Amino acid sequence: MTRNERRGPYICGIDAAMDVITGKWKSLILWELEAHGVRRFGELRRGLPGVSEKMLIQHLREMETDGLVHREVYREVPPRVEYSLTDQGRSLNEALAPLGAWGQGRIARVGAELVPHPDRVG
Repeated sequence: MTRNERRGPYICGIDAAMDVITGKWKSLILWELEAHGVRRFGELRRGLPGVSEKMLIQHLREMETDGLVHREVYREVPPRVEYSLTDQGRSLNEALAPLGAWGQGRIARVGAELVPHPDRVG
């Protein structure tokens, strides 16, 4: 199935939403772009410790196809490519905010460790 063929049928709205954020890295890419606005590929990769180049490329392509991420290519030497959220990506982040708050509470409840992040203080 190609990315353009993902149009349901869906059981419910959650099913349709999960279809575009399935996988560990997509929600984290949304989070990283929300926190920083525009990011180049290398900046995204550094901001997501553990993601492989192949997986990041694949997810960014899928998210662009799904209308969540905008990819801007600048005709320079060397070429510069920047990624940012679309309106759909921002609205999905807003919808995910309560889930993120629930997750923060779970981290505190179970005493889980946080992965070191270059932008996190403390």
